[in-house]
Amino acid sequence: MEKIHATTVVAIRHNGQISIGADGQATLGNTVVKDYVKKVRKLMEGKVLCGFAGSTADAFTLLERFEEKLNTYAGNMKRAAIELAKDWRTDRYLRKLEAMMIVVNKDELLLISGTGDVIEPDNDILSIGSGSMYAQSAAAALKKHATHLSAPEMVRESLSIAADICIYTNHNFVIETAVA
Repeated sequence: MEKIHATTVVAIRHNGQISIGADGQATLGNTVVKDYVKKVRKLMEGKVLCGFAGSTADAFTLLERFEEKLNTYAGNMKRAAIELAKDWRTDRYLRKLEAMMIVVNKDELLLISGTGDVIEPDNDILSIGSGSMYAQSAAAALKKHATHLSAPEMVRESLSIAADICIYTNHNFVIETAVA
Protein backbone atom coordinates (compact mmCIF):
# COMPACT_ATOMS: atom_id res chain seq x y z
CA MET A 1 0.00 0.00 0.00
CA GLU A 2 1.25 3.47 -0.85
CA LYS A 3 1.87 5.99 1.91
CA ILE A 4 0.45 9.47 2.17
CA HIS A 5 3.37 11.82 1.57
CA ALA A 6 4.78 14.83 -0.26
CA THR A 7 4.88 18.31 1.16
CA THR A 8 6.95 21.44 1.44
CA VAL A 9 8.17 22.94 4.70
CA VAL A 10 10.41 26.02 4.89
CA ALA A 11 11.86 27.97 7.81
CA ILE A 12 13.59 31.35 7.61
CA ARG A 13 15.42 33.58 10.08
CA HIS A 14 15.27 37.23 9.02
CA ASN A 15 15.62 40.49 10.94
CA GLY A 16 15.45 38.78 14.33
CA GLN A 17 12.40 36.64 13.55
CA ILE A 18 12.20 32.93 12.78
CA SER A 19 9.13 31.68 10.93
CA ILE A 20 8.21 28.26 9.63
CA GLY A 21 5.48 27.25 7.23
CA ALA A 22 4.14 24.32 5.27
CA ASP A 23 1.59 23.67 2.59
CA GLY A 24 -1.53 21.66 3.35
CA GLN A 25 -1.58 18.97 0.67
CA ALA A 26 -1.51 15.24 1.39
CA THR A 27 -0.79 12.97 -1.54
CA LEU A 28 -1.29 9.24 -1.98
CA GLY A 29 0.81 8.19 -4.95
CA ASN A 30 -0.01 10.79 -7.57
CA THR A 31 -3.46 11.62 -6.17
CA VAL A 32 -4.33 14.49 -3.84
CA VAL A 33 -6.30 13.03 -0.92
CA LYS A 34 -6.49 16.07 1.36
CA ASP A 35 -5.99 19.80 0.85
CA TYR A 36 -5.77 21.06 4.44
CA VAL A 37 -3.25 19.12 6.51
CA LYS A 38 -1.54 20.96 9.37
CA LYS A 39 2.17 20.10 9.12
CA VAL A 40 3.45 22.75 11.52
CA ARG A 41 2.90 22.23 15.24
CA LYS A 42 3.46 24.39 18.30
CA LEU A 43 5.29 22.83 21.22
CA MET A 44 6.13 24.23 24.65
CA GLU A 45 3.40 26.88 24.47
CA GLY A 46 4.60 28.12 21.07
CA LYS A 47 8.24 28.52 22.09
CA VAL A 48 9.24 25.64 19.80
CA LEU A 49 7.72 25.04 16.39
CA CYS A 50 8.03 21.86 14.38
CA GLY A 51 7.38 21.21 10.70
CA PHE A 52 7.48 17.72 9.26
CA ALA A 53 7.53 15.96 5.93
CA GLY A 54 7.18 12.29 5.13
CA SER A 55 4.83 9.55 6.18
CA THR A 56 2.16 11.01 8.48
CA ALA A 57 2.25 8.28 11.11
CA ASP A 58 6.05 8.34 11.14
CA ALA A 59 6.10 12.13 11.46
CA PHE A 60 3.72 12.07 14.41
CA THR A 61 5.74 9.35 16.11
CA LEU A 62 8.85 11.51 15.77
CA LEU A 63 6.98 14.62 16.89
CA GLU A 64 5.88 12.83 20.06
CA ARG A 65 9.43 11.61 20.72
CA PHE A 66 10.82 15.09 20.13
CA GLU A 67 8.32 16.60 22.55
CA GLU A 68 9.34 14.02 25.17
CA LYS A 69 12.99 14.99 24.65
CA LEU A 70 12.11 18.68 24.99
CA ASN A 71 10.45 17.97 28.32
CA THR A 72 13.36 15.79 29.46
CA TYR A 73 15.89 18.52 28.64
CA ALA A 74 13.85 21.45 30.01
CA GLY A 75 13.11 22.99 26.61
CA ASN A 76 16.71 22.87 25.36
CA MET A 77 15.83 22.42 21.69
CA LYS A 78 19.32 21.64 20.39
CA ARG A 79 19.93 18.99 23.05
CA ALA A 80 16.49 17.47 22.43
CA ALA A 81 17.18 17.39 18.68
CA ILE A 82 20.55 15.68 19.14
CA GLU A 83 19.11 13.09 21.50
CA LEU A 84 16.21 12.39 19.12
CA ALA A 85 18.62 12.01 16.20
CA LYS A 86 20.73 9.57 18.21
CA ASP A 87 17.67 7.51 19.12
CA TRP A 88 16.35 7.69 15.56
CA ARG A 89 19.64 6.37 14.23
CA THR A 90 20.15 3.59 16.76
CA ASP A 91 16.66 2.36 17.72
CA ARG A 92 15.52 -0.55 15.51
CA TYR A 93 11.92 0.70 15.43
CA LEU A 94 12.67 4.38 14.89
CA ARG A 95 15.28 3.64 12.22
CA LYS A 96 12.49 2.51 9.89
CA LEU A 97 10.54 5.76 10.15
CA GLU A 98 10.36 7.81 6.97
CA ALA A 99 10.09 11.48 7.84
CA MET A 100 12.15 14.61 8.37
CA MET A 101 11.64 17.50 10.75
CA ILE A 102 12.54 21.15 11.00
CA VAL A 103 12.39 22.57 14.51
CA VAL A 104 12.75 26.24 15.41
CA ASN A 105 12.65 28.49 18.42
CA LYS A 106 13.31 32.21 18.73
CA ASP A 107 17.07 31.65 18.33
CA GLU A 108 17.69 28.50 16.28
CA LEU A 109 16.64 26.55 13.19
CA LEU A 110 17.49 22.84 13.06
CA LEU A 111 16.84 20.06 10.57
CA ILE A 112 16.62 16.58 12.09
CA SER A 113 16.98 13.55 9.83
CA GLY A 114 16.77 9.81 10.27
CA THR A 115 20.42 9.44 9.33
CA GLY A 116 21.42 10.97 12.64
CA ASP A 117 21.97 14.47 11.30
CA VAL A 118 21.10 17.65 13.14
CA ILE A 119 21.82 20.50 10.74
CA GLU A 120 21.93 24.19 11.56
CA PRO A 121 21.98 26.19 8.31
CA ASP A 122 24.65 28.72 7.39
CA ASN A 123 22.21 30.91 5.46
CA ASP A 124 19.29 31.00 7.94
CA ILE A 125 17.05 28.94 5.63
CA LEU A 126 15.92 25.31 5.93
CA SER A 127 13.50 23.35 3.78
CA ILE A 128 12.31 19.77 3.50
CA GLY A 129 9.88 17.84 1.35
CA SER A 130 9.12 17.46 -2.31
CA GLY A 131 9.07 21.19 -3.04
CA SER A 132 11.95 22.02 -0.74
CA MET A 133 14.48 23.07 -3.36
CA TYR A 134 11.99 25.44 -4.98
CA ALA A 135 11.15 26.98 -1.60
CA GLN A 136 14.83 27.11 -0.61
CA SER A 137 15.78 28.90 -3.83
CA ALA A 138 12.92 31.36 -3.49
CA ALA A 139 13.81 32.04 0.15
CA ALA A 140 17.45 32.70 -0.72
CA ALA A 141 16.43 35.16 -3.44
CA LEU A 142 13.99 36.91 -1.11
CA LYS A 143 16.57 37.23 1.67
CA LYS A 144 18.98 38.77 -0.82
CA HIS A 145 16.65 41.01 -2.84
CA ALA A 146 13.53 41.63 -0.71
CA THR A 147 15.01 42.48 2.66
CA HIS A 148 12.01 44.70 3.47
CA LEU A 149 9.84 41.59 3.90
CA SER A 150 9.35 40.01 7.32
CA ALA A 151 10.24 36.37 8.02
CA PRO A 152 6.59 35.20 7.80
CA GLU A 153 6.14 37.09 4.52
CA MET A 154 9.26 35.43 3.12
CA VAL A 155 7.98 32.01 4.20
CA ARG A 156 4.62 32.68 2.52
CA GLU A 157 6.22 33.85 -0.73
CA SER A 158 8.69 30.94 -0.76
CA LEU A 159 5.89 28.42 -0.28
CA SER A 160 3.79 30.15 -2.92
CA ILE A 161 6.58 29.90 -5.48
CA ALA A 162 7.12 26.23 -4.59
CA ALA A 163 3.38 25.57 -4.92
CA ASP A 164 3.36 27.16 -8.37
CA ILE A 165 6.05 24.68 -9.50
CA CYS A 166 5.70 21.49 -7.43
CA ILE A 167 2.62 19.32 -8.05
CA TYR A 168 2.91 17.92 -4.51
CA THR A 169 2.59 21.36 -2.88
CA ASN A 170 -0.57 23.48 -2.65
CA HIS A 171 -1.37 27.06 -1.62
CA ASN A 172 -3.05 26.22 1.71
CA PHE A 173 -0.33 27.36 4.09
CA VAL A 174 0.13 27.21 7.84
CA ILE A 175 2.78 29.72 8.93
CA GLU A 176 3.94 30.30 12.49
CA THR A 177 6.54 32.60 14.03
CA ALA A 178 8.57 31.54 17.06
CA VAL A 179 7.96 33.51 20.24
CA ALA A 180 10.23 34.18 23.20
